[in-house]
Amino acid sequence: MDTQQAVQYLDSLIGQTLRVHTTDTRLFVGTFKCTDAARNVILATTHEYRYPSPSVVKEVASGANDPEKRSSGTANSQNVRANMTSRLIGLVVIPGQHITRIELEETPEQVNVREALQKS
Repeated sequence: MDTQQAVQYLDSLIGQTLRVHTTDTRLFVGTFKCTDAARNVILATTHEYRYPSPSVVKEVASGANDPEKRSSGTANSQNVRANMTSRLIGLVVIPGQHITRIELEETPEQVNVREALQKS
């Protein structure tokens, strides 16, 4: 991809919802506004998601072995879930050096249109 194609592709992403993963395992989901030569990314209307801490995971997993919780259906020794924490942070600048992955979030309609265009 040459420079002009790269710029056009980035322009096409402006206003789209992106999921940006960072080196500290956080996930930011927001509307892409811009980037710069240092690969910093600016997102608007952003939610930050954090994985549960090891102590929370251990607590949830130990509850899976509790017969009282198993009988009530709140824990299962084969399927343990701990929710990510989230918060709305609004406008955020994510330093390019800390970005590990960027994903475009597509609605089912957008996926259908993209697949139809690829077939033709």
